[in-house]
Amino acid sequence: MEVAMTRVSELSLLTGWLPVVLPLLGVLGWVWLLFPRAQRYRKAAMPVALLAAAVLTVALYLFVEEIWQLYPDPIGLSVYMLIAIGVAAVLLIVPRILVRRTVWTGVVTALAAVAVLVAVGTGINLRYPSYPTVGAALGIDHVKRLHADQLPLREQVISGRPLESVWSAPSGLPKGGEVMTAAVPPTASGIAAREAQIYLPPAYFADPRPLLPVLVLLAGEPGTPQDWFADGRLTETLDEFARAHRGLAPVVVVADGTGGQPANPLCLDSRLGDVATYLAVDVPAWTRANLQIDPDPRAWAVGGLSYGGTCALQLATNYPQVYPTFLDMSGPDEPTLGDRQRTVDAAFGGDTAAPPSANPLDLPLGQTHQDSAGAFVVGADDEQYRPQVERMFHAAKAAGMDVRLQIVPGGHDFAVWSIGLRVQLPWLATRLGIAP
Repeated sequence: MEVAMTRVSELSLLTGWLPVVLPLLGVLGWVWLLFPRAQRYRKAAMPVALLAAAVLTVALYLFVEEIWQLYPDPIGLSVYMLIAIGVAAVLLIVPRILVRRTVWTGVVTALAAVAVLVAVGTGINLRYPSYPTVGAALGIDHVKRLHADQLPLREQVISGRPLESVWSAPSGLPKGGEVMTAAVPPTASGIAAREAQIYLPPAYFADPRPLLPVLVLLAGEPGTPQDWFADGRLTETLDEFARAHRGLAPVVVVADGTGGQPANPLCLDSRLGDVATYLAVDVPAWTRANLQIDPDPRAWAVGGLSYGGTCALQLATNYPQVYPTFLDMSGPDEPTLGDRQRTVDAAFGGDTAAPPSANPLDLPLGQTHQDSAGAFVVGADDEQYRPQVERMFHAAKAAGMDVRLQIVPGGHDFAVWSIGLRVQLPWLATRLGIAP
């Protein structure tokens, strides 16, 4: 039974037969909801439900895009069209059952509405590939998890650069890494932060223990630290790298860069919270105090996707002594709440002189960062962010940073970010002192 559940959870929602079958089932469900024989239903109930769905969706669009402006990027119109279909399906459930008040009609109608909603969700997921598998959509993963008290300190440690030159994998080394959940206290920042998810590679469990480098990784907005594991396949990527390097890989601390979902504190110290202090002071301090890792800043990097990519660059430019290495994947060229005025008002109380001090596009141009290095990754089809990432790459290069730009197939989604991390890991390993 467990094996069967595992296989179901690993079914792809982006490729293969499932993302084809689910929309087809949704079409069948839609046909059942729209075309009963009763004329009164077709002439009264159905038009009213469709009109109500259209009105509610337009109201949602205006609220999200014009009033609330929850997300800095507009949501595609195709998504709102799919939402309208889902709303209409829900509104048609009761009228459709009343056409023929039987148990059979009720069951089929409920299943038809569910099929439509699943098809809508599948369509949105294909538009924004956030859930690559059934397990990811249901919040199921097969990652081994442990508690902090299961990590005894080692009396003997191994250090060196590159670490591979002084490391020999002992017998009995685990085949894969493990994940630990930990609350990183906001001692200096005072913000409300969610728990961090920490990947520990196989070599971390060896005795003597090699002092591994650290990658602080950030999710997008909206997002959670868990996204990198459920959607980004972080464990699989790091385990694959570790197998090719005798169990060695960075310790990855996926920290909370927003404090909630949805939330957008812009990854800086402002009226919205001292997020920069949390990520540049609290997270490194806790990591050094609780994990046996390489404390040398040269062995530390920060990276992220979308909001997290911008955040990584902000931290690299504002705190180069903490994070001299960064990975910016599809990050906007400035922190934003949708537009410059809204950002200035919310974060800085209308002080128009404040944003440039937090804008990574401006910072590299006025400073020198000869000791800093970074990688920019963006999807080839990411029409909105590819120009911004390329602009940031050239600005960082002009500031003296050792930077690289990688354009991979895809848009603004985990398909790009997972590939980007996998491809950049060898460079990171060399930069952070694992490989020569």
